[in-house]
Amino acid sequence: MLHSSISNQDLAEPVSLPSRVASSVDLPPYPRFAGDGVPANEASAFKIPDPVFLKYQVLGMSKQMNYSAWAEFSWQHNGQRYDSKLEVGAFLLGSRSQTSQGSLGAEGLLPQRFGDKYRTEVASHFQRDKGMISFSNNAPEVPMLKGAQDRLSVVMQIAALLSAEPERYPVGTMLSFQTVATRDAEVWLFLVEKAETLQLPYGEVPTIKINRKPRKEFDQTIELWFAPSIDYLPVRLKVTNANGDFVDQQLRKIEKPKS
Repeated sequence: MLHSSISNQDLAEPVSLPSRVASSVDLPPYPRFAGDGVPANEASAFKIPDPVFLKYQVLGMSKQMNYSAWAEFSWQHNGQRYDSKLEVGAFLLGSRSQTSQGSLGAEGLLPQRFGDKYRTEVASHFQRDKGMISFSNNAPEVPMLKGAQDRLSVVMQIAALLSAEPERYPVGTMLSFQTVATRDAEVWLFLVEKAETLQLPYGEVPTIKINRKPRKEFDQTIELWFAPSIDYLPVRLKVTNANGDFVDQQLRKIEKPKS
């Protein structure tokens, strides 16, 4: 149970991932690299994970106090459109959720709307006909780059890439995606770091670890672990703030998606 002095905002903050991002795109995506720096082919293959409902155990530290919480991730699609939702919460403190909806195509996930809700909802909209991203809070529009994702869809986009051609992304591969928040966007860089077997509440799971390292002084470190044995689904996610506060989300249970 969370300590009573930890606010719902503290609990929910990791859902939104980095809290400090550029006000506009400051670095264009670049070709994926692997091995000795040979650029990967521009054309990428994607294998979209089957619909699933994941439950996580959440442990964290905020303001030097440890806490526990729960998280649930719903991933649904019909082969043409997808709908996803991540909700994190704790007893007595309520919950916060993020949603991503869009279509599926030759470039994998094509987000159309990203929502972030705590009491009220704010949203980002991918205006593909205009090549722009707009925000419900009246933040300035930003140009949309090829392969743009939101903070929720980017995780499943990586899963789809790894699942389709795992041999194409050996240790040392760098992936880059324009990643959209609720008021701005920046390019996130992900490093395929290593293979690692985890002991999770779900059980022992071999994984591939991918690390989004900070680029600015107050950026968060984001560590993701994907499991090859279960469609490369994200079985662990750890977000660490510059001050040492962290949230560690670990897979507890896999269920069939809710109808």
